[in-house]
Amino acid sequence: MNTAWARGLARHRTGRLVAALAGIALAVALVASLGSFLTASKATMTQRAVRSVAVDWQVEVQPGADPNAMLSLVRRTPGIQTAVPVGFAHSSSFAAHVQGSTQTTGPGVVLGLPDHYQKLFPGEVRPLTGSTSGVLLAQQTASNLHVAPGDTVGIQLPGTGARQVRVAGVVDLPQADSLFQKVGAPSQTQPTAPPDNVVLLPAADFASLTGHDATGVTTQIHAARDATLPTDPAAAFTAVTGSAHHLEARASGGAIVGNNLGAALDSARQDALYAQILFLFLGVPGAVLAAALTASVAAAGGERRRQEQGLLRLRGLRPRRIASLSGLEAALVGVTGGLAGLGIAALTGRIAFGSASFGASAGQWILWYVLAFVLGAAVAAGAVLVPALRDLRTVTVADTRRAERRTGSPWWMRYGLDFALLIGSWLVFRASSGNQYALVLAPEGVPSISVSYWAFLGPALLWLGAALLLWRLTLLALTHGRGVLTRLSRPFASHLAGTTAAVLSRRRRPLARSVVLLALAVSFAVSTAAFNATYKQQAEVDARLTNGADVTVTEPPGARTPPSAAGALKVSGVHHVEPIQHRFAYVGSDLQDLYGVRPDTIASATSLQDAYFSGGSAATLMKRLANRPDGLLVSAETVKDFQLAPGDTVNLRVQDARTKALRTVPFHYVGVAKEFPTAPKDSFFVANASYVAKATGSDAIGAFLLDTGGTHQKQVAARLRHRLGTGATVTDLTQTRGTVGTSLTSVDLAGLTRIELAFAVLLAAGAGGLVLALGLAERRRTFAIATVLGARPRQLRGMVLTEALLLTVGGLAGGALIGWALSEMLVKVLTGVFDPPPAGLSVPGAYLTLTASAAAVAVLAAALNGVRRAARPAVEELRDL
Repeated sequence: MNTAWARGLARHRTGRLVAALAGIALAVALVASLGSFLTASKATMTQRAVRSVAVDWQVEVQPGADPNAMLSLVRRTPGIQTAVPVGFAHSSSFAAHVQGSTQTTGPGVVLGLPDHYQKLFPGEVRPLTGSTSGVLLAQQTASNLHVAPGDTVGIQLPGTGARQVRVAGVVDLPQADSLFQKVGAPSQTQPTAPPDNVVLLPAADFASLTGHDATGVTTQIHAARDATLPTDPAAAFTAVTGSAHHLEARASGGAIVGNNLGAALDSARQDALYAQILFLFLGVPGAVLAAALTASVAAAGGERRRQEQGLLRLRGLRPRRIASLSGLEAALVGVTGGLAGLGIAALTGRIAFGSASFGASAGQWILWYVLAFVLGAAVAAGAVLVPALRDLRTVTVADTRRAERRTGSPWWMRYGLDFALLIGSWLVFRASSGNQYALVLAPEGVPSISVSYWAFLGPALLWLGAALLLWRLTLLALTHGRGVLTRLSRPFASHLAGTTAAVLSRRRRPLARSVVLLALAVSFAVSTAAFNATYKQQAEVDARLTNGADVTVTEPPGARTPPSAAGALKVSGVHHVEPIQHRFAYVGSDLQDLYGVRPDTIASATSLQDAYFSGGSAATLMKRLANRPDGLLVSAETVKDFQLAPGDTVNLRVQDARTKALRTVPFHYVGVAKEFPTAPKDSFFVANASYVAKATGSDAIGAFLLDTGGTHQKQVAARLRHRLGTGATVTDLTQTRGTVGTSLTSVDLAGLTRIELAFAVLLAAGAGGLVLALGLAERRRTFAIATVLGARPRQLRGMVLTEALLLTVGGLAGGALIGWALSEMLVKVLTGVFDPPPAGLSVPGAYLTLTASAAAVAVLAAALNGVRRAARPAVEELRDL
């Protein structure tokens, strides 16, 4: 009998089965895809963190310890691939006599590097010009001394005489911050910047230079690890940190580990948690929605299922046997839909990421696929089997012969559950979006890391509460809006407008359910797309803030480059060159960056967003600065620290370029700059370049901002590097995007949202079309009777199109409003993902148009199919039913 029942379902209930299968397949595919992608993303974050570190450990030998013994200890440590000693000595100055003049620098650092150091740690030293071995100068040092390969530089160490060395090459130190760290010191006490003056010597020359009399000489052991790390960044951080602590314990105070690899993994583990949060915020609603779609599909055939159960019971079939047949249907839907979903997930991974596993390992990939399949089976059981068992217990055979009519309001409407959920959402949102609230808490250097998951309640309660509120409004409109419905349906149904309005009012419950389901699908698409677009927008903003413009040419400190040098930078592809001054100024005892700009033209080379300023728009504050020569834009932190009010006089102490002495210069506070291109994130000033030049006695430029029209940044930067050599630093926007991006960016958030956006379109189309199509299919008897009573095909078509129109308009409008509110809340709660926080949402119009069109087309197709079925001869239709 089971085989016959299954064959009958496949033959006579094809539409219902296919629709349920589609819902299960979407849920399984979404969970399998996102889970595999999340796992692969974490592994990618770990790999990127490892690759970003040039020297895994900098083990500093403590005074009194034997460097050779510590070197041997490090080399014997499990997981160490390479370990070499590096000498550090602090010089009092460097000097060079070039072209008849002598240049002298301030204090600097001398490094003693062993042979083949650059091969062992290729990311630590980047050759620029000259030889890659011998005496090497950092680019900044070569610029300060005006020397090139072949010139001679004098090194003055404390307690020794000057030593002359011949320069063999000029290099860049890409990871100077970690190289010159204060090993063992907390982050807040680390140097604010690496030293400007650095000389790299071969180990033999370093030993000869320092001898036994030099002071301030330390030894570090630079180590590279080759131990296999866990794929999860948090687990990898714990493993690396534990290994470093074990080495320190074995050294018994003789060495301290500067754990550069641990620091990189520490940052990556926080990004991994944010990726996990995004999975929960953006992925779980999609799976829930697919499950709700399946439940709605099953509910659309609820009345027919009850009639079938009554017929089977009349024919003597026992309830247990009927339950087994319902279980067979649930198993058929669950297994087939689950397998189809796994196939869709594998196909998605193959097309979008080149691998069915999304890059995850075999074990993790199989685990997620199994979990997704089990979830699909559970959804099938809940949507098909549970209602059938409930009907067996509560519905009698006589009940199945009566049409189901519910006149009372749902229980949640009577108790105001929708309003309670919305109020709860607002309260949670207020608490979780406060200034002192941290969604992810990852104390630096501490293995434990925590997430405040209760913040998920805000968006979740908003989603549910808004859906129930829309349900309430739809029911009220269909119940008390008969007159409006009649006028609305008259162009479609003609003389049957009143009947159409009555039918819609009578079917208000299933129609309201369909509207809410479509609205939730659309809101899922809107919130996901808006979040993704906003993230991409802010990533671009962050890169532009850091680099300053499409291409930026930064002059070395102390260089007196005049504004007229901008003409030499107008190479092919450059539209505008904007000079910007960079000085330092004291306000009280606090030293801050001071930027001199030309307010009238600064916006021609860089983007100034209103979100960068407070107290007015970007254009307003630039105009205010231009109108007052001594005007000053102050960072928000400084305004708070010094209790400034608009119009206050701010006395800054700046260095006079002629006398090198500090002089007090009055400025007037005219506005707040929260962010500014090339400026640090905490404290800085922005003033008129002409006033700064007059006050300091120099119009020297700190950087030039180049506008290339947003294109060809790499090519323009390459031309400028070839023209300028090592005399200035040239950076472009494409280069900065990679350096400022987190490891969350490296796994490409668009990869996560690409999956979700594709499924969101399918869910919107399914929610709009499948439920309507099944509802119309279950009403074939109604249409057949109406035909017998004299209804014309045009009038039946009008009845169907009116319902389709109400579903489309209500679902899309409600979904847009819910999606907008949800997007605003998501962006606020997930502020930690954005840097800087956005001033407003970015709306992806093309995608939203595609989603709305897909939903509308699906509804229209379902309606037209219903019209086609209603056009069948009434006698044939009634005979089939």
